[in-house]
Amino acid sequence: MASNYEDNVAEFKERKHKAFVVGYTGESGKELVKQIQAADIFEKVVLIGRREVPPENISGVDYEQKVVDFDNLEQHAEVFNDCDIGFCCLGTTKAKSGAAGFLKVDYDYILSVGQIAKSKGCKHFSLVSSQGADKESSMFYLKTKGQVEEALKNHQFQRLSVYRPGVLMCNRQESRPGEAIARLFLKPVAALFPTAITTPVETLAKAMINNVMMKSEKTYEIYENKAIHELAKVGKDKGGCK
Repeated sequence: MASNYEDNVAEFKERKHKAFVVGYTGESGKELVKQIQAADIFEKVVLIGRREVPPENISGVDYEQKVVDFDNLEQHAEVFNDCDIGFCCLGTTKAKSGAAGFLKVDYDYILSVGQIAKSKGCKHFSLVSSQGADKESSMFYLKTKGQVEEALKNHQFQRLSVYRPGVLMCNRQESRPGEAIARLFLKPVAALFPTAITTPVETLAKAMINNVMMKSEKTYEIYENKAIHELAKVGKDKGGCK
């Protein structure tokens, strides 16, 4: 894959794609925006969320921030206009938002984003899901993740890419003591078995960007944790995402 990396980048940039990122204020979303800035492969990027971030944190390509109400997203449908590529990093936890709040964000909001984006011209939709996602799971979290993956198929994107990372390794600004303790104990595991159950947010972001530039005849693809790590390495020796 790496041997064609430069050609993929050049051809991709020539098409002058316009992308959107939903959930860009979360840890995976922030890192994705950072990597998009470094890659400089889009003509324009629309950042969609419930709040803006300081302008000094965003530079490089032509960025535009759009504040929306996800409970009434159809009223903001125009923010997706002409975006042929979409990245969805939306997500919360049951501990933070309760069961109903988690279901609203990780299922209802994501499906709404997918539906409206498709109607506005999105061809390739990328979703950050979770390792172990399974619509038949007995665990509420994993079952919801699996169900939204399955439901997104109904939107019939030309290409739907689902990423199932392990525990995201990052310095989260939001206070989540349980996750912080878990990451502390998982650091030795990550060092010995990097593709087992952990995923640095940098690795996830690099994988998503590398994949979006690669040609594929698949209309639906799932990348488990090991595959995410492998995707992130594509083009590394060719001046790709670092």
